[in-house]
Order: sequence, then structure tokens, then C-alpha cells
Amino acid sequence: MVWVLILFFILAAKQSCFFEGQRSGILPDTQRVKWRGDSALSDGKPDNVRLVGGYYDAGDNVKFGWPMAFSVSLLSWAAVENQKAISSVCQMEYLRSAIRWGADFILAAHTSPTTLYTQVGDGNQDHQCWERPEDMDTPRTLYKINSSSPGTEAAAEAAAALSAASIVFQGVDSNYSSNLLNHSKSLFEFADKYRGSYQASCPFYCSYSGYQDELLWAAAWLYKASGQTSYLNYVSSNQGWSQAVSEFSWDNKFVGAQTLLAKEFYSGKWNLEKFKRDADSFVCAVMPGSSSVQIHTTPGGLLYTRDSSNLQYVTTASMVLLTYSKILSAAKIGGVQCGSAHFSASQIKAFAKTQVDYILGNNPNKISYMVGFGSKYPTQLHHRGSSLPSIKFHPAEIKCNDGYSTWYFSANPNPNTHVGAIVGGPDSSDRFNDLRSDYSHLEPTTYLNAGFVGSVAALLGETSNVDDECLRMVLHNGGTTSMI
Repeated sequence: MVWVLILFFILAAKQSCFFEGQRSGILPDTQRVKWRGDSALSDGKPDNVRLVGGYYDAGDNVKFGWPMAFSVSLLSWAAVENQKAISSVCQMEYLRSAIRWGADFILAAHTSPTTLYTQVGDGNQDHQCWERPEDMDTPRTLYKINSSSPGTEAAAEAAAALSAASIVFQGVDSNYSSNLLNHSKSLFEFADKYRGSYQASCPFYCSYSGYQDELLWAAAWLYKASGQTSYLNYVSSNQGWSQAVSEFSWDNKFVGAQTLLAKEFYSGKWNLEKFKRDADSFVCAVMPGSSSVQIHTTPGGLLYTRDSSNLQYVTTASMVLLTYSKILSAAKIGGVQCGSAHFSASQIKAFAKTQVDYILGNNPNKISYMVGFGSKYPTQLHHRGSSLPSIKFHPAEIKCNDGYSTWYFSANPNPNTHVGAIVGGPDSSDRFNDLRSDYSHLEPTTYLNAGFVGSVAALLGETSNVDDECLRMVLHNGGTTSMI
């Protein structure tokens, strides 16, 4: 049991370090990822607003508000569902810090009841340069949605993120929690009143699944955070929007909302049965052996949705499966019937664990797809800050094209180990080539990692409830922050 706790302690610590490595803005004294420095300190200046902070989305230097908010939602969900387990390995403060860093940016971006800044930086020009965040000189173009140019998906996701985060800070910082919830309510009203797809106004991360999923997802979180029946009535009266899906992603939140509302169904709110049925359908869509399976596995057993950054769908699916299996167990439900196949809660959980195990090294390549975990992991991350010398040791400016000519095409490992980063993963045949230019398989993202936090936390919750000063800081740092 001790070694299991050490394993989860290390995993959780590495995950929180990843988010520190993605930070934009003024870094705090508590920053553990030392190869990063302050960056993007004038963000928002063209519109006379302060948009300093938040997270860089992936391996670039752009801040995309919609997927950032989804990352905050996932991290908050992990904290809400698994607080005791995360606290048992001394990681709750780090997780709250990661949530707050993103939530603070969303608060700053919500400059009026009907205005939300959704992007900082020009994605096209940023992607033409290979430079550190601390050096970047590409335009910090601002994008926003408002009543005349709406983006319901982005506004509703921001509402979901802040309401979920407000629960995390209840009893810890009540004023901050109340502020998060108030902004969430305002954002939801904006999203619902001025309906219009983000697809019409987005430069990157456009919507393909519509905005009904985000509205349900946000309303479900608002009900959970506030207890106000108006939000429960909203999801009940709009459950016709709910669709059976086979993925959970920054674009498609249906199964997230369905899982939250299935829990309410099992607590006695029987009018929410449609959400429970659709949550069951997700299980049937991804479980091997199901008669209605839609997402198949690689020869090595990995769920495979699509080629570009496939592990993002794996981490979120695992998080949903583990959360739903816990809901089924608590409700004393036998499991989920998928045609002729029946899957118990323990079988669903066991399959989700195989996905986590695959990511951590139990795969045909015997490689951990989390950087810094295990003896073999990707070394050529498609990530500007990681692949260029740290500004702490190479203070001279690295210009746009210099980054490409000297470092991007180098065959050497990245000079900075981005601990905790999970890459896009292998192809449909389990093949993986550690090559920096292959962004589809070597680039980490905040939402990919956020889903993994929830998965690891759920598995940790099944192992132990002990703390004992986090097992004496897990045997005096049995291998975590000292390795960053």
C-alpha cells in the first residue's frame, strides 16, 4: 500500500508541475518549474484591459479561452469528486493553485456582463515562429465575444468552469468562491440570452458540435454549485438536446453533463432519465465487447478516436468511465446493459484503468507517454518553451526564425524536461516516433492533461483514505518536487 501511495503521489505532483510549466504572466515565488520565466506582461493592452496570466494552450504561445476554460472545468471536477483522495497525497493545494490560475484569467476576461475575451495572440503568426514565451514578439491580438458577436459555446464553458471552481473553493475562500459563482451566473445568462455559435467568430478552436452541450454542462454545474432549482428546471426542460455520443472533448461536453445529471437521477430526480440513458450509451460506445461499440482500440488496447492528439480523448473518456462507475456503485446499480453484453461498475473501472496503464507505459512500445515518468518517455516534445534553452541560462533573445534553424530541427532531446506533460500519443497501430516536428503525436495540451488528473485521482480514491501527514510527505519526498 505504501508504494501505491508513493506512485500516486509522484503522478499527482508531476501533473500539477505540468500546469506550472504552461503558465503565462508573472510567475509566483512558489513556482517549481524553474526553466520558465515571466511572459506576456502586456496582454490586453490594446483594449486597455488586463489579460495577463492564464495558460498557454499547448506547445505554442497563444491563450485560447474556450479550451482553457474546459481545462479548468476538468481540474475542478477532479477536485470536487476526489478531494479526500487528492488530499491524502498532499496535492490539493497544488490542484487548487492550478484551478485558480485559470479561473483568475476567466474572471479578468469577463469584462462586462455581455463581453468575454476568448483569445490572446494571433495563432497564424505565432505558429510561424519558434520562440520562447519570454521572448515572443508576435502580435498579441485580442478576440472577444459580445451581444452583437456572440459565442455561446465559449461563454457557457466559462460559466461551467467558474461554477465548478466555486465548489472547490467553498470553505477555503468563501469570498473568492462567491465571486466565481456570480460571474458564472452572469456568463450563463449571456450565453443563453445571446445564442450564436462560436463557429461564426472563432479564429481557432471552432465549434463543430453546437452549443447545446455547453449550455447543459454549464447549467448542470450551476445547479451543483448553487442548489438553485431554476438550473435543474433548465436541464430538465431542455433534455431533448441531449445526444448519445462517443467522445468527451473541448468541443463536445454532452457526456460530461450527462454524467453529472445521471448522479442526480440516481439521487431521486427521476425526470432526468434521458441523461442517464445517454450516459449509459457512452459506456456502450467505448467498452470493448459492446454490441454498439463505436470507438475501437488499437492492437495494444488503446481507445482510438482520431489521429490528431488521440490521447486527449483517452484521458477524458477514462475520467468519465471512472466517475460513472463510482456513481453506479454508490447507487447499487448492477451496471450497464449494452445489447447482449453487460458491464458491471467494476468492469467499467477496470477498463478505464487499462487506458491509464497504457499511457504510463503498459503498451507495445514500453514507453510512458507522460514526460518525466518511468525510464523511457518522449524527449522531443513539440513545445516551444521546453525545446529552447531556458531564459535563466540563455538570457540572449532567441528570435522567431532562430528557434527553427538552431533548435526545432535538432535531433537532440529538449533541454528542458516538461515534467508531467502527456503527448498526443501513438497512431492507430500503436506506432510512435519521438520527433519534435510531429505535433499530432508529440504536442501536449492543457485539456489532455486535465482529463488525466481526474483519472488518476479517481483511481487513487480506490486505494486508501489515510493521510498521516501525507505519509510523512510520502516517505520524505519519495521522488517528486525534488526532481523538477
